[in-house]
Amino acid sequence: MPRLNRPLTLSEKIVYGHLDDPASQEIERGKSYLRLRPDRVAMQDATAQMAMLQFISSGLSKVAVPSTIHCDHLIEAQVGGEKDLRRAKDINQEVYNFLATAGAKYGVGFWKPGSGIIHQIILENYAYPGVLLIGTDSHTPNGGGLGGICIGVGGADAVDVMAGIPWELKCPKVIGVKLTGSLSGWSSPKDVILKVAGILTVKGGTGAIVEYHGPGVDSISCTGMATICNMGAEIGATTSVFPYNHRMKKYLSKTGREDIANLADEFKDHLVPDPGCHYDQLIEINLSELKPHINGPFTPDLAHPVAEVGKVAEKEGWPLDIRVGLIGSCTNSSYEDMGRSAAVAKQALAHGLKCKSQFTITPGSEQIRATIERDGYAQILRDLGGIVLANACGPCIGQWDRKDIKKGEKNTIVTSYNRNFTGRNDANPETHAFVTSPEIVTALAIAGTLKFNPETDYLTGTDGKKFRLEAPDADELPKGEFDPGQDTYQHPPKDSSGQHVDVSPTSQRLQLLEPFDKWDGKDLEDLQILIKVKGKCTTDHISAAGPWLKFRGHLDNISNNLLIGAINIENGKANSVRNAVTQEFGPVPDTARYYKKHGIRWVVIGDENYGEGSSREHAALEPRHLGGRAIITKSFARIHETNLKKQGLLPLTFADPADYNKIHPVDKLTIQGLKDFTPGKPLKCIIKHPNGTQETILLNHTFNETQIEWFRAGSALNRMKELQQ
Repeated sequence: MPRLNRPLTLSEKIVYGHLDDPASQEIERGKSYLRLRPDRVAMQDATAQMAMLQFISSGLSKVAVPSTIHCDHLIEAQVGGEKDLRRAKDINQEVYNFLATAGAKYGVGFWKPGSGIIHQIILENYAYPGVLLIGTDSHTPNGGGLGGICIGVGGADAVDVMAGIPWELKCPKVIGVKLTGSLSGWSSPKDVILKVAGILTVKGGTGAIVEYHGPGVDSISCTGMATICNMGAEIGATTSVFPYNHRMKKYLSKTGREDIANLADEFKDHLVPDPGCHYDQLIEINLSELKPHINGPFTPDLAHPVAEVGKVAEKEGWPLDIRVGLIGSCTNSSYEDMGRSAAVAKQALAHGLKCKSQFTITPGSEQIRATIERDGYAQILRDLGGIVLANACGPCIGQWDRKDIKKGEKNTIVTSYNRNFTGRNDANPETHAFVTSPEIVTALAIAGTLKFNPETDYLTGTDGKKFRLEAPDADELPKGEFDPGQDTYQHPPKDSSGQHVDVSPTSQRLQLLEPFDKWDGKDLEDLQILIKVKGKCTTDHISAAGPWLKFRGHLDNISNNLLIGAINIENGKANSVRNAVTQEFGPVPDTARYYKKHGIRWVVIGDENYGEGSSREHAALEPRHLGGRAIITKSFARIHETNLKKQGLLPLTFADPADYNKIHPVDKLTIQGLKDFTPGKPLKCIIKHPNGTQETILLNHTFNETQIEWFRAGSALNRMKELQQ
């Protein structure tokens, strides 16, 4: 970009290359809001319901950019792939029919249930070097493994792009991660991001793109780079990206996109960072010295070398016995991942061993499933004692009908997933979940204990002889072509004039949206505090997944899970808050509904990094639907803060984080300054204590002019309709 007159990072080249108005756009990292034109949109089925309902409300006839829906979130893991898929199609028929017909009517491609996990499908079909893609799932950055800028967003953001409106993003800072050396032995791409998560923590990447570079990059496969970018969501990063190289070219060619690979070769100098470019922060990792890692429990940034986790677990009182090992997920379900796990399994089988723990395998896509079946990997993993689940998210997002423990039973599981928040996988708050690479999961499932270190420890075969597992080796891609498996894609018809989309008014799964009320032009007086949250509050705490996923298209029904996982500072309990009118303690959603019925507007007080985790906009829609007006915290996760703004709520932060301690659940708050609401100007908050005393504090915000218009209109969707009139 000549006007900047400086070397650019790869992130800047791609992001600034998609500016709506590059000549006049203000560009300042971490400050200015960029107006961008993404190339495409992808939506998974749990978030696509609300996104398509909002798009229908917009009154537009067709999407303005290529868009797809992917059915991966609503398939519950019970007994195995085929039976679980048949059951999901039956249970979710109404939702799948809505998404298929809405896609056909509005020009959106539809990947049917069983096709695979959205991010694997994107990597196989839609990601390419230099693309700007947004997806309604927080792990959309997976596409950075193919050199694209792929960003997770809420459904309202997707609606903007599908409507042809420039998409706003605060100009990201850029964190450079320089990789030297090369991966070998038991170390894997997963260990890179587990190490980075330990360095940056769950909020260290907030507002930044993580850009990997350096000579070590060439030792990582394309799907390995995708693994690293995928789990960048766990450090709060806007996205992550790798520079174009021969590993990406090889993957593009193998997945039927040789023409794109040739085009990327032609422009390869534009698909890498410029020499001398500036990073806001620089981390260096020597891959030759990187040891296998395992992170957890309860948070993905608690990093341990595998060699040390057993001792730490003993000291902390974490269960050493591993009940279940689970491999797959959008993070680690590539051909190479399955091959490395099978290489470990073959060694154990040769000595007569099977898994001591239960063991599950989730293929990332129908193409991966069909290919690992053809090439024998799936059967090797079954022989070890594994169950091959459906090509879907499954236990990674809580879609797991777990039978081996009772709720409240303390236990340990190890997974190759990306998140391990309390209760996320199985709704049991006592499950200690650890994340690591698929090959380490496989080795630990064979040994059955966290104390096992495959680099140094021995197993005993059925013949009584001790042996040590050799570091796994596997092809990054099949020697022949991929087996595509069954055709699971529905292309939107050219003529959709006769297509109908029906939503029954009595449906318990789907509900057409009513516009939120506009701002009344007044300050927010005497807001009741619904809950003052203590500690970590992820989107899983705010709007749980698992069994609640079936209500993702019905705003009123899913609002019955509002903040049921958040810990109330007043009593240290989840889903128990004081009703300020009756003085009785009850569930959070019931209390919010009581306030709404009686015209009492309310606010939530939160801690650090409020709303980390998933991109689910239901965590913003629900408080708005039940009468919430503001969320006041020490800090926000990026996607959740934007989602709150989109729905007409006020995400505000304490100018002095210590002011969190001045507010008590029995207080009332008045937020002043909304009549003169301008970018960069703090709002005043008057804290009214029950004894009649008052305190005044300042609240910061990150609203720009456009976002202030969303607030005044009642939501971004309302504002879009105003502009259409």
